[in-house]
Amino acid sequence: MSSCHGDKFQVQLLPSMYGVEFCVALAGNLFALRLLVTRERNNWHTGVVLSCNLAISDLLYVLTLPLLIVYYMQENWLFGMAVCKIERFLFTCNLYVSIYFIMCISVNRYVAIVYPFFSRNHVNPAKAKAASVVIWIFVTAISSPVLKFASTCPEGSNKTRCVSYSYCTNSDAVAVAYTHLYYKVFLSVARCFIPFLVTFASYCAVLRGVWRNVNITSLEKWKVALMVFAVVVLYAISFVPYHLLQSYYFFRKVDELGSVCDWVYKAYQVSKGLATLNMCIHPLLYMAVFDNIRVACCGRRSADMAMNNTLTKSCSLCSLDACTYGVSDKQVLPRNGSAVKCSLKHFSEQAFLIDLARVSWKDIDIIPSVEDALLFFKSAFLTILNKHAPFKKC
Repeated sequence: MSSCHGDKFQVQLLPSMYGVEFCVALAGNLFALRLLVTRERNNWHTGVVLSCNLAISDLLYVLTLPLLIVYYMQENWLFGMAVCKIERFLFTCNLYVSIYFIMCISVNRYVAIVYPFFSRNHVNPAKAKAASVVIWIFVTAISSPVLKFASTCPEGSNKTRCVSYSYCTNSDAVAVAYTHLYYKVFLSVARCFIPFLVTFASYCAVLRGVWRNVNITSLEKWKVALMVFAVVVLYAISFVPYHLLQSYYFFRKVDELGSVCDWVYKAYQVSKGLATLNMCIHPLLYMAVFDNIRVACCGRRSADMAMNNTLTKSCSLCSLDACTYGVSDKQVLPRNGSAVKCSLKHFSEQAFLIDLARVSWKDIDIIPSVEDALLFFKSAFLTILNKHAPFKKC
């Protein structure tokens, strides 16, 4: 079997694409990791733990790109079989580690917003670190077959190729090709499509919970919707096409027992560059989530300063005034203008205060984003209020 070695499309596209992505992703993730470790060291919560692991996996992933850039530019693998196997393994392993941490971050945000009490009581940095270790071990284990499949193959008289499976050194090339195809399909399902469904479902649940909350302004809802849309679209553009086209490309190679040089080959090469694009965008998502990183990059926005002033003046646990929480006598007055009545028919002040006292309000201090902290407070307070004085729309 031979690949589209004569086709210059890969040589023209990938070296320049990988080169730009390497520079952007390396600088962005190094900067983000430094800020996560230094600026967030006093707020070492689950979001920081997961984001640090994502940044590390992105860095390890992009560090494999220089070898590929040289390989595609020279059209010749110069580094030997051992380096070929290690490069393929690290490329595959860190790609899927990133996907799993994206999934974990989405689930963490879902639990924090939809089940704030459960999150405060049961989700902590120690468990996030344990989950991170499990992810690294699990992905490393199921990526290990790459070390067996990857190999170098001679191409012509003086060139060598680093290939995904060693068809040139195996007498039963067809059987090896089918085994490799099944493995690639397994990776696509277990490490791309299932995490994508979990990520998509988690963010949809977050969006649904935020959108149905009458105490969140339309602007806040649209900001959450924009972030959810950006994450899901980025995932769908970068990871999903890569795995679909990869599986179909290898299927065509096995089915036709030869090279695939049509649109499938070209689309597969483009999808390789799109898969790496994700690593360039992640630092922007850190900026959107962590206030300290956003301030370090862009300065403090007037909206953030206004939010801080509002919190300083109004959000004291000792003064639950109507202006801050929208609670006025027997009504909750959401900022979107619609009124919601509270039924005080079975209200017990003592039970209400007991439930309020059970909430670990001090944990608000470790939430990195002012907006997330306010959202948690409102969600926790209004959940208890709704329990003791159920809301009814006017």
